[in-house]
Amino acid sequence: MQNKKKLSERLLEFGAGSIKLTSKIDNTYAGRHISNQLMRSATSSGANYEEACGAESKADFIHKMQIVLKELRESFYWLKLIRKSGLSQDKEIQNFTLETEELIKIVAKSVITAKRNRK
Repeated sequence: MQNKKKLSERLLEFGAGSIKLTSKIDNTYAGRHISNQLMRSATSSGANYEEACGAESKADFIHKMQIVLKELRESFYWLKLIRKSGLSQDKEIQNFTLETEELIKIVAKSVITAKRNRK
């Protein structure tokens, strides 16, 4: 239960961090587009995790966790694109990118474990 709460809190912080981070991205057409994409995928990861915690079956849990993983990977892509394109000079992007990588590893391991234990 404690690990679920920790991950839930990290994903909540991740979503909130994406909101703060996107407000610092250049206000250009590209900046707004990428900001919206990042905010959508980052906030969705936490919401989908909360749904996974209330899954109706092991298969439902696995499916929802795979969606969390997909959204985290998409967020990771947008963060790399922000850095590569120079849309933001904010130093927090590096830390945020590292947190995204850690969350991806945690969720991926959870999916693997759930699949192994689904019987």
